Amino acid sequence: MFDLTTRDIKYLAGVGPQKASVLNKELGIYSLHDLLYYFPYKYVDRSRIYYIHEIDGNMPYIQLKGKIVGFEPVGEGRARRLIAHFSDGTGVIDLVWFQGIKYILGKYKLGEDYLIFGKPTVFNGRINLAHPDIEDPAGVVLSNMGLRPYYNTTEKMKRGFLNSNAIEKMMAAVVQQIQEPLPETLPPHIITEHHLMSLTDALKSIHFPTNPELLRRAQYRIKFEELFYIQLNILRYSKDRQLRYRGYVFESVGDIFNTFYHRNLPFELTGAQKRVIKEIRQDIGSGRQMNRLLQGDVGSGKTLVALMSMLIALDNGYQACMMAPTEILANQHFETIKELLFGMDIRVELLTGSVKGKKRKEIHAGLLTGDVKILIGTHAVIEDTVNFSSLGLVIIDEQHRFGVAQRARLWSKNLQPPHVLVMTATPIPRTLAMTLYGDLDVSVIDELPPGRKPIATIHQFDNRRESLYKAIRKQVEEGRQIYIVYPLIKESEKIDLKNLEEGFVQICKEFPEYTVCKVHGKMKAAEKDEQMQRFINGEAQIMVATTVIEVGVNVPNASVMVIENAERFGLSQLHQLRGRVGRGADQSYCILVTSYKLTDDTRKRLETMVRTNDGFEIAEVDLKLRGPGDLEGTQQSGVAFDLKIANLARDGQLLQYVRDIAQKVVEHDPNATAPENETLWRQLKNLRKTNVNWAAIS
Repeated sequence: MFDLTTRDIKYLAGVGPQKASVLNKELGIYSLHDLLYYFPYKYVDRSRIYYIHEIDGNMPYIQLKGKIVGFEPVGEGRARRLIAHFSDGTGVIDLVWFQGIKYILGKYKLGEDYLIFGKPTVFNGRINLAHPDIEDPAGVVLSNMGLRPYYNTTEKMKRGFLNSNAIEKMMAAVVQQIQEPLPETLPPHIITEHHLMSLTDALKSIHFPTNPELLRRAQYRIKFEELFYIQLNILRYSKDRQLRYRGYVFESVGDIFNTFYHRNLPFELTGAQKRVIKEIRQDIGSGRQMNRLLQGDVGSGKTLVALMSMLIALDNGYQACMMAPTEILANQHFETIKELLFGMDIRVELLTGSVKGKKRKEIHAGLLTGDVKILIGTHAVIEDTVNFSSLGLVIIDEQHRFGVAQRARLWSKNLQPPHVLVMTATPIPRTLAMTLYGDLDVSVIDELPPGRKPIATIHQFDNRRESLYKAIRKQVEEGRQIYIVYPLIKESEKIDLKNLEEGFVQICKEFPEYTVCKVHGKMKAAEKDEQMQRFINGEAQIMVATTVIEVGVNVPNASVMVIENAERFGLSQLHQLRGRVGRGADQSYCILVTSYKLTDDTRKRLETMVRTNDGFEIAEVDLKLRGPGDLEGTQQSGVAFDLKIANLARDGQLLQYVRDIAQKVVEHDPNATAPENETLWRQLKNLRKTNVNWAAIS
């Protein structure tokens, strides 16, 4: 068998140690196998020759055949360039070089036939091709040229003579070496059943496709495999966990739950909340350990669902615990839950970094005796000193703020792992949820509680300050509070903080009769909390802040969210920020302030925000615009293996299709012993070896 993984890239003809070192550092390419899996980002049809009279400056790449009729050096010093006039008898165009002028003059002769390839642009009314590819037409058979691959390269690679053309030559050398079929990475029954190309043909055709149909089939085969193994990994792990861990059985819904439901419930549950509670009840009564992701937009009533699930745990003699990413959020959950449980004899405690000394000891003791029924806190609750008498249910809020290893520590609090409910207000598109949280069952709250008015979103250009300040003043006069948010991005942190400071001074000057507070991440925690508290208590009417306020602060009286430089925020971030208002019964507003200069993508983002309040629609648009790698808080953390060609935004249907196939494999072969799946389990093991799979600890 021809094993590509063991062949070092430096021994490939034309590479050598120096270029190999650049490939190692820039692209992580060490072996022939790594190189073969570095796929082109686009293809250009080289099977056709154009005539000069047919072309204009808007065409993509073109190929011409003709002669150079004259050279003309232009400009001096750094502005020096070489122009060659090129003709095929139907017209003349210019070829331009800014570098390597001496080399070009020495290599190409007047009056000889050449095949020219490049991208036409118009300069001073004439069509030109900058730095075109030039070949001798004698050795070229056009029908063999087919679609030509183009590879992404970095600046460092280009300096080391590793442009797309060089990579294409290296690929051709590797493909030539493959004389016999490569070992298959999918079992024969899957290849036949789903009409897939063989791996060898797919790898050859993805680099050098002779026609578009072959290219489509090659891409399909490789995408299929990438997504299939990601799903197989998640489902196999999920099945293992089901077999290995029993869950506590919460058989009864008893007095505590029913008293709350009939006496304390502040309003009728929405249909979505009822449905989710039913799904949770099925899980915790089934004998399997629950691992459920609860998604719901800001303000959809997730906390109430979480509390009612905790009451079922209490009815069955267990304790419950809720973990939030910040002290402010933990405090808020604590206050909300105490208020909801008013008049019921249930001991609820709050444990955060600021709880010290005697009070802390009392909480620890109460947890061990079982007196403390519900514990709410930050990650202080997973410290080794915190132990429970019988922890049955854990709720994790804003899951992506917690590391996987931190969640794993919760499991060790018991002989048997507790049920886990993970909550997030960051709506995650289905395709991404299947990949990042594929081992969790997903519940969605998709309606808002009665009495909530949708937030009105307005896009305004920054030269209309006066009308903006007028609107703010009107709201404050009516007794409401206002957020004004500035971007803070690492690369431009100093400038951003300066903008925030200037904005703060400007607002204080504009509204001398009101109290203005400010909050940013560079402040000390105590100072930040104190400023936040002033706003929450209503002492300050306007808060100027960076995105630190994004997660979870609940101020029902705040009705206006002004986002400065809104063009610099991602969609999901804008949506999260907007969710800070609209918590009360009043009509709320979100005002997106931008400059006039906007890119098409930015316009799309802002239009989406103005058009819809639906977090899932927003997440889908975000995924399409930005791709999965940058989505808030995911950073591909759950994708166990690198995606080299599949794209979660575009390949959603295929993802669902391969998930069903992987599901069948896991159902029929739970112990991974069936001989027909030998290739499959071996390949999964190989993939796991090269990637630390944190998803397996969540």
